Amino acid sequence: MTDLIAKTAIDRRLAEIVTPAIEGLGFELVRLRLMGGKTRTLQIMADRPEGGIEVDDCARISTAVSAVMDVEDPIEDAYVLEVSSPGIDRPLTRLKDFDIWQDYEARIETTELIDGRRRFKGMLRGIEGDEVLIEIVEHGEPVTIGLKFDWLSDAKLILTDELITEMLRQKKAGGAIDETQFDEIETDNNDDTASEEE
Repeated sequence: MTDLIAKTAIDRRLAEIVTPAIEGLGFELVRLRLMGGKTRTLQIMADRPEGGIEVDDCARISTAVSAVMDVEDPIEDAYVLEVSSPGIDRPLTRLKDFDIWQDYEARIETTELIDGRRRFKGMLRGIEGDEVLIEIVEHGEPVTIGLKFDWLSDAKLILTDELITEMLRQKKAGGAIDETQFDEIETDNNDDTASEEE
C-alpha cells in the first residue's frame, strides 16, 4: 500500500481515473471513497498542495471530475458526487501528511496488532524512512514509536485548540478570512453555574 487515499480495488481504480483531472487544476487528491446505499456516493476530498481549498475550488473539481467520469463511466449504477475539503480534523492519507502535521495530535489505527494494540493516540513526530513517528504515553512516560506506513489502516488529526489556531492562521495568511464580517464574541466571566447529571 502506498497510501490511504483509496482502500478498495474500485476506489483505487476511480482514483486513477480522477487524479489527473484534480491535479490538472492544481489540487491533490486527499481521499476517495465510493459509499454504498440506496444511491451510491462518490466522496472526494481534495486540497491544494500548500493547503487551503475554497468552496469555489470544490465546484471546479466537481465539474472536472464529472466530465471525466462521464467519459470513462466506471460506475454502472447512479451515484452522487461529493467534493469537499479535508476539514480541520483531516484524514492523514499520505506519508508526507505525517511530516507536514508534525507536532499535532493524531489517532492512528493499524491493520495488525502491534504490541497488543491497534489504536494509537499521540503527538506526530514526523517520519523516518517508511515509518510514521508518534509519541504515545506508556506507563506515564512519553515514548516515540515508529509504525510502518504499510501497517496503517486509518489515521486522522484530532481536533485541538492548537490545530484550530493553526488552520485559522493559514486561512488568514491566505487572505481568506475577513474578520470585519464577524460579530465580536461576548463572554460572561461571571457564569459560575454548573450542571450535574445523576
